[in-house]
Amino acid sequence: MPAPPQGSPPQSGGDGYWSGTRKPLNCLLFVIPLLAAYEAGVIWLGGRDSDAFRSGADAWLRGGLEYFGLNRPWLVPTMVVVGLLVWHIAQHDPWRISLGTLGGMLCESLLFACVLVVLAQLQSYGVKNWQMGAATTASIPTERAAAMAVIFLGAGIYEEVLFRLCLLPVCHGVFLTSGVRPALAAFLAALATSLAFSLAHYVGPAGEPFRLFSFAFRTFAALFFALLFMLRGFGITVGAHAAYDLIVGLMLVS
Repeated sequence: MPAPPQGSPPQSGGDGYWSGTRKPLNCLLFVIPLLAAYEAGVIWLGGRDSDAFRSGADAWLRGGLEYFGLNRPWLVPTMVVVGLLVWHIAQHDPWRISLGTLGGMLCESLLFACVLVVLAQLQSYGVKNWQMGAATTASIPTERAAAMAVIFLGAGIYEEVLFRLCLLPVCHGVFLTSGVRPALAAFLAALATSLAFSLAHYVGPAGEPFRLFSFAFRTFAALFFALLFMLRGFGITVGAHAAYDLIVGLMLVS
């Protein structure tokens, strides 16, 4: 499968749809509505106790900044927006917006989310375990569903910011400077960040009890998102991740 230079952030080049989805400006415009919906949802649901409704990756990023005395509530989303703008400017991309490209990114996000749902079901069949994505007739109270939707949306955004947009290129650079061949460095970076992504779900007070099935699936899903990030860009990866979490969390799992 074709990919940008081994594990680095997707490169911009050309004016077609394929390259357009990977341009930082299009990724920013695609992600901003999701980011705004998440931040507004957190404030709406939590008020002064909004931290209780933040996703894990969002809380980790805020905790890391707070360690250095940076605890402004608007800082993390602002850093995401500014980072993508700086990336856009650094690549000297034109300030051109295509609604068709953004619409295509939405369609691709939903498509890849459905692909991952199917793969999750196949894995469930393979191990005869339905705890990830099992169909159920149980309903979720509206208030709880709203809280879950906000958290799932935040997870789709900030887990991709942390593990794919930030850590994946860093790991790739570390392996390259260690003398590892580029192709192998890309694979090792994807594998290392995928294992870290999966393990993070079992760490800390809110961590889940470790189960091999869920660990294996999350590692596989992270590899899926790493490949999607390299091949189709940050925006589509965020959209696919958020859509998958919402489909599984609200429609397939009670």
